[in-house]
Amino acid sequence: MMLKVFLTFSLLLGILLVAQAHGKEKEIGFYQLKRGDLKLNLTNYGATVVSVIVPDKHGNLDDITLGYDDIEQYKNDSWYFGALIGRVANRIGHARFTLDRHTYKLPANDHGNTLHGGFTGFSDVIWTVKGHKEDSYITFTYDSHDNEQGFPGRVEVAVTYMLIGRNKYAVKMIAKPVDKATPVNLAQHTYWNLGGQKSGHDILSHKVQIFGSKITAVDENLIPTGILESVKGSPYDFLKARTVGSRVNELPGLYDINYVIDGDKSRHLQKVVTVREDVSGRKLELWSNQVGLQFYTGGMLNATKGKDGAVYDKHAGIALETQGLPDSLNHPNFPSQIVHPGQTYKHYMLYRFTACC
Repeated sequence: MMLKVFLTFSLLLGILLVAQAHGKEKEIGFYQLKRGDLKLNLTNYGATVVSVIVPDKHGNLDDITLGYDDIEQYKNDSWYFGALIGRVANRIGHARFTLDRHTYKLPANDHGNTLHGGFTGFSDVIWTVKGHKEDSYITFTYDSHDNEQGFPGRVEVAVTYMLIGRNKYAVKMIAKPVDKATPVNLAQHTYWNLGGQKSGHDILSHKVQIFGSKITAVDENLIPTGILESVKGSPYDFLKARTVGSRVNELPGLYDINYVIDGDKSRHLQKVVTVREDVSGRKLELWSNQVGLQFYTGGMLNATKGKDGAVYDKHAGIALETQGLPDSLNHPNFPSQIVHPGQTYKHYMLYRFTACC
């Protein structure tokens, strides 16, 4: 029997309820990583980042991620706040793809397409905690079975969140197909508001620089056309830092687009994006080994009840999702997301937080 548990963020460590998953009892818990002023709170439901607490330029601590107060909200969430996305993040056109001359049909949960792994993706399952040291790291694992949400083959997945120094943390996502070739494209879906998640201010004044000179052009349902378009001179041009709101009115009300990251792909990590909020002085820098960045500014949020009494309206947060290019399964000119048994999918992210002036 499921226990409805309402959480307070002062009591984030420990087991909070018991749930049924794949015929076995699994425990949903909340866990903390802490070093100095940097604190991460996480849950094994969806391998989700619940909060990230960092200081502003005056040393005041605040939670800068969107999320919820209780587990039932996470279970009913449609915004993927803080979640680990898979087996394939982003959209798959027409909810199907062909691999080795076999066409796989997937759940159509987004205007006839598949979004973020289907109706029950990795964001909606209970992960196993394989290791946790509060001042260092936590590892979540999940065994995805053959034909889960229509995807072929069994896949062993692990995600590790680890603290580095006193102002950085990394995310390591690993996936290993066991018996069949299968697509894998994992993503981390935290929404950021550097002014504080309950500040009441949107992110339109945040200054953003994206190190990507091309986007994957999309149709009316946000499915890539296969064309890579230059951003130069367009509302998508963040090659030089500028505010999110400076040209948002030239779009259909929001940013929700994938950037192709520039730079030397042979490097282990390269800088993807920086975000700064002037009032708090907080700055976020993100590095990754992935070719793409989905940039979403929360333009569809509408009076969503969040943590600690906060209400998230339009543009309440920015999602920065490093990943492979969306709908690569249906575009042979995009880098492949197919991983074979004996191969290992590896996705790394590094976040750095500073505050000054």
